[in-house]
Amino acid sequence: MRLGRKFFERDVLEVAPDLLGKVLVRRFEDGREVRLMITEVEAYRGIEDQACHARFGKTERNKIMWGKAGLVYVYLIYGMYWMLNLVTGKEGEPQAVLIRGLEGMEGPGRVGRLLELDRGFYGEDVIISRRLWVEEGKVKDAFLNFERSERVGVEYAGEWARKKWRFVVKDSKLKMQRSKL
Repeated sequence: MRLGRKFFERDVLEVAPDLLGKVLVRRFEDGREVRLMITEVEAYRGIEDQACHARFGKTERNKIMWGKAGLVYVYLIYGMYWMLNLVTGKEGEPQAVLIRGLEGMEGPGRVGRLLELDRGFYGEDVIISRRLWVEEGKVKDAFLNFERSERVGVEYAGEWARKKWRFVVKDSKLKMQRSKL
């Protein structure tokens, strides 16, 4: 079952850990589908968060973060990696979750490459999209074990870099539970 708008309309610090164990689906033009469990995410929370792109206010690059929950915010880093973020919270309050890892794959750059993301995904609505969406996972939330840690690569953000807003599935517990399903 595809996640609806209400799932994403909550605060990013609620949505981010709740995305763990959900399934990210990418349907390509040739009909192929990739369906992988989300295993690592990071939360970015508004203009006060010095690690968030919204800290400089609304720009051409980040304006989608002020949009409705469930929209895709992609941006290019190092001229070669498209980062996948999902907008959360209330419209007008910029928040997003960075998808850092999928089952069997770590690193947001690798995620973007696998999904063949590009600028054309900017503003895509995962609630109605026919090429990118999120579904409930097979692992029940009650069985999902995860850990929190500091976000990666945002040392410039001072005290905000030390916020434990990175959420990662613990593999051993997950593997045990999936074998029972």
